[in-house]
Amino acid sequence: MSFTSGFVSALAPALYDLGDRKRAIGAQAYMKDIAPFIGVATPERRNLVKKIAKSLPAPTSEELGKTARKLWNLDEREFQYAANDLIGIHWKIADKNFLQDHVEHLIVTKSWWDTVDGLGSVAVSPLTDRYGCEALIKKWNNSPNMWLNRAAIQHQRGRRFETDVKLVLQYCDDHSDSKEFFIVKAIGWALRDICAINPRAVREFLKGHPDLGRVAVREAERGLGRL
Repeated sequence: MSFTSGFVSALAPALYDLGDRKRAIGAQAYMKDIAPFIGVATPERRNLVKKIAKSLPAPTSEELGKTARKLWNLDEREFQYAANDLIGIHWKIADKNFLQDHVEHLIVTKSWWDTVDGLGSVAVSPLTDRYGCEALIKKWNNSPNMWLNRAAIQHQRGRRFETDVKLVLQYCDDHSDSKEFFIVKAIGWALRDICAINPRAVREFLKGHPDLGRVAVREAERGLGRL
C-alpha cells in the first residue's frame, strides 16, 4: 500500500468519527459556506494527523504532494486542513520543486484565506527560506490569480530579521492600488511584520502610498504602535 492510500484510508473514517454536527454548522457559517465541514476541533485533527503520520514510513517529496492533492480533492474542509497539517510535519522532506509541482496547485484550488495562509505557514515560507525559489515567487506575484499574489506578498512571514525587506516592500508596492480585501490585508500584515525590524521603511512606505487601502494602513499602524 502506498503512503497516500495508507494515510487517507486511515484518516477519513477517523475524522468522521470525531465529527460534531453543531461544530460543523458553526464552522461552515463562519467560513461563509465555502465548503462543508465535519466538525472536528483543530487540536483533535492535528493529533490524529500526527498519530497516523507516525504510524507510516516517511513519504518521499512526491508522495507528500500526491497525498496533499488527494486530501484536497475530498469535500469536507477538514481534509484540506489535514493536508496542511501533514505538510507541516514533513516539510523538510519536500524538494526544491515541491512549491511549483504541488503547492501552487493547492493555492489556486478551493481557495480561501484559511487554506492559502495555512500553506504559507507550512510550505511557502519555510521552503522559500530553504531553496530561494525567487523566480517562482515572482511569477506568483505577477499572476492574475489573487491567491498567488497573496502568497507571494506573505512568503517571508515569520522570518523576522532574515526578512528581505526590500523585496517584500516591492511586492506590496506592486499591489498597492488593489481594492481586493485579501490583498490589502496581506499588505497590511507584511508591513506590520516589517515594523518589528525596520519601522522607518514602513513609515516611508506609508508616506509614499497615501491611497493605500485603510485595512493595510491600520495593520501597519498597529505594528508601529507596538514600538
